[in-house]
Amino acid sequence: MRFTHLLCGSLALAVASPAFAQETVGPPNTPTDAVGDTAPPPALKVTGGATLTSDYRFRGLTQTNEDPAIQGTVNLNHESGFYVGVWGSTIDGGSDGSTPALTNYGDVELDLYGGYTKNFASGVGVDVGLLYYYYPDGASGLNTDFFEPYASVTYTIGPVATKAGVAYAWGGQDGLDFTGGKDDNIYAFLDGSIGVPSTPLTLKAHVGYSNGSLGLANPTPLDDDYYDWSLTAELVHGPFKAGVSYVDTDITGRNVAGIGKFAKQLGRDATVLGYVGFSF
Repeated sequence: MRFTHLLCGSLALAVASPAFAQETVGPPNTPTDAVGDTAPPPALKVTGGATLTSDYRFRGLTQTNEDPAIQGTVNLNHESGFYVGVWGSTIDGGSDGSTPALTNYGDVELDLYGGYTKNFASGVGVDVGLLYYYYPDGASGLNTDFFEPYASVTYTIGPVATKAGVAYAWGGQDGLDFTGGKDDNIYAFLDGSIGVPSTPLTLKAHVGYSNGSLGLANPTPLDDDYYDWSLTAELVHGPFKAGVSYVDTDITGRNVAGIGKFAKQLGRDATVLGYVGFSF
């Protein structure tokens, strides 16, 4: 049974290692034609990247039994602001229950998404879309997949960027039915980053709040909400990036009968993870 996705993402790993990646529209370089005139940018652009992370944390909770994961994304962006894409990651969803929240979910998570994004001259940006969590090699007959609409607003001024967003998975989807009712889930988050002047270093912070079906990560059955947060330092050089993140939640670490140290045993405790990647 899954008590927790991916986002990225929003950013527990959208700061540490994105849940799913979205690229803004617009080419980094402008081509020229044969006579040297500036050619118009292409209406469609493909972007993407790959990341190796020491632990895949989704909203503060490990998806790999605290082991490394390989992740990748490909996006198709239109000049109008519309986009579609897919993000994928290895997970530890075997039948042995080593990652209890993902038992029998298989070894791969795919996030299929589409939406619309727009940046304004004022520094404000908006992004709305729909995300589908898909586990292609999950156990036969096990309900794992679900949809999650999302929306966010960003504001950038100089080297400082902020983002506030929310994702809501409506009740009645089989992949969220953990209590026998029509379970829904809401996730709200705040992100901030600042680029250190004259360096390739960016400092990031994230805090998120889960409530509902994916918040059932506490030892008390009726406790269906928790906070997660992270702090990240990231270096970017051309298409390459490397970073280190501290990730934590407010889920208790007290001893629970039959489990032991609850947070530590089930991957809900604090961790420091590292990642490297590239984009195109």
